[in-house]
Amino acid sequence: MINKTYLLALLLLTQITISAQSPYSDPLASTYSIVARDSITGEMGIAVQSHAFSVGSIVGWGEAGIGVVATQSFVNRAYGPDGLKLLKSGKLPAEVIKILTASDSARDVRQVAVLDMQGRTASYTGKKCIQAAGNIAEKNFSVQANLMLNETVCPAMVKAFKETHGPLAERMIAALEAAQKEGGDIRGMQSASILIVNPVATGNIWEDKPIDLRVEDHTQPIEELKRLLNLYRAYEHSNLGDLAVEKNDLTLAEKEYGLAEKMLPDDIEMKFWHAVSLVNKGKTDEALNLFKTVFAKDANWSILIPRLRKSELLICSDETEKIILNVK
Repeated sequence: MINKTYLLALLLLTQITISAQSPYSDPLASTYSIVARDSITGEMGIAVQSHAFSVGSIVGWGEAGIGVVATQSFVNRAYGPDGLKLLKSGKLPAEVIKILTASDSARDVRQVAVLDMQGRTASYTGKKCIQAAGNIAEKNFSVQANLMLNETVCPAMVKAFKETHGPLAERMIAALEAAQKEGGDIRGMQSASILIVNPVATGNIWEDKPIDLRVEDHTQPIEELKRLLNLYRAYEHSNLGDLAVEKNDLTLAEKEYGLAEKMLPDDIEMKFWHAVSLVNKGKTDEALNLFKTVFAKDANWSILIPRLRKSELLICSDETEKIILNVK
């Protein structure tokens, strides 16, 4: 098993100049990642997996209406915020990388990729990054990897991203899966993350990153990331159901809660709110089996029934309330 001490010794023997900006004080995020843009929606994102703890907090950076940056290998974290600032100032991705690496005495062990809001990309692999290492940058995406089991990782990621259809997040995770099928990180797996930013900044930072999911430590981080993304999609529908209730659009609320429950059939909260929406539409008979399942798993949910009536979020008669609470 290759360990960090061995790698550091190996790099020392290659006579890398150690300066105040020493690579050895930086985290080692040997990894594979993809930065990409959806040519239809304009969304931009970065997805990454590594045998390193909490890789998402180190590698991926993004800003709505600006672009995304992946900084890896011996990570210079400043590449993230500094790269975004350079993009914001009007620099092209290739110019950004040239500026970032020019003043970095440890550039030979860095790896970085930059994508802007027009889908222009550039990526860089230092000549002393640990093999197998490389990068492929094309319009709307770039893939990059270091310390891989073999050289087929990057080409496999490109193929998967191009051939997968659907939302950007799902396409990027497909690229991670393809990398892992080729052997991935020679040390194995530990963490993964995905970040999606909007094509235009709204001024509300809580709206500008629609997806920001991380798996910090897991034996199967990509599968766990997929599970979290599915949860995110389900809660998207649930949140839209909540919004429809606020607007008194009970038909839309029923639809959105139903879609959420379909995506997470074992989640009792999804069942509960779907049942509530059915009652509000006068479909109490259809709701009773859902309430029955929910209350059997956790009786506390039944306590919400009168509370929701008081808040006018559950619309029913006293008699219907009794029927719901006594469902068997």
